[in-house]
Amino acid sequence: MTAAPITIEPIQAKYNSQVSRLLVQGFGRKFQNLTSMSDGELALFFEKLLDHFPADPASQRMVALQDGEVIGTISIKWKPESTLKQKQNLPSWESFNRFGTWNLLKMRIGLYLFDHKPEAGECYISDVAVHPEHRGKGVGKLLLQWAQYFVQTKPSLDRLSLYVSGKNPRAKQLYEQLLFRTHSQTKSLMWHLLFKEMKWDYMVMRSAKEALKGDDAV
Repeated sequence: MTAAPITIEPIQAKYNSQVSRLLVQGFGRKFQNLTSMSDGELALFFEKLLDHFPADPASQRMVALQDGEVIGTISIKWKPESTLKQKQNLPSWESFNRFGTWNLLKMRIGLYLFDHKPEAGECYISDVAVHPEHRGKGVGKLLLQWAQYFVQTKPSLDRLSLYVSGKNPRAKQLYEQLLFRTHSQTKSLMWHLLFKEMKWDYMVMRSAKEALKGDDAV
């Protein structure tokens, strides 16, 4: 039986619940080291973030769909070309009070530590997650290839970047197959204490545009 095709599309509100569960399956263990929240509570927390907080204009989340089911997701962001800050009417964090003040505080700290501010020309992969039943089937590769294509189509972008945990050599191997290279390594005692993750690799893939620039400079 032939498998249904996989399509990569921008996220819609109707997919928020499925994407939230994917994020828990991919990163829930890190946040459970930080809080006392269960998988279900974490999924609801991420769903509320997607529902209530508007996406930054210089960002994009995509989903991989098969038979109408979300089997993967990727989120990217870049530095806005305009230096003018756009005002956004953000909802109050009061809607998250059901999770408890202490859990909410720790989740906000965790999300802040995970945040990365892209430099000019950099397209940063904030997260990529694949449903456990679809791992090893090329879904993650498709999502990363979409990000590579996105960079190629944007004149202001010349490289793709991400962080990968030192405890995830399988993911790092996939990134290396797609021509990502380790740019630097970070070791953080705070990360170890909060997330049980000491070592992180910052990986970068230069686009063809950037490679051509380098050739011209020789």
